[in-house]
Amino acid sequence: LAEQGLVEAVAYHQNPCFAAGVQFARAEGIVPAPESTHAAKAAIDEALKCKEEGVSRTILFNLSGHGHFDMQAYTDYHAGLLKDEDYDEAALKASLDQLPPVAAE
Repeated sequence: LAEQGLVEAVAYHQNPCFAAGVQFARAEGIVPAPESTHAAKAAIDEALKCKEEGVSRTILFNLSGHGHFDMQAYTDYHAGLLKDEDYDEAALKASLDQLPPVAAE
């Protein structure tokens, strides 16, 4: 989808994502799964951008699950135990280079 220009890929550290997850939970009453907090962060950022620009847009994101089974991650977030770490681009490239080719159909 990104290659077709239908979506944009973004990356965030986990602490801002958990902050967005807490904000989403307070507003919507649903605790998002840790993985879903990344999508919530992107949606919130997009909404703030629209507000700043004075435009109205439809924003769609995937809330892939609730976080009721991973409350420890939220406990760790609130205790300040989660660390934001940057990926080593060279290590990432080396790992990706080891993946086998997959034919697109």
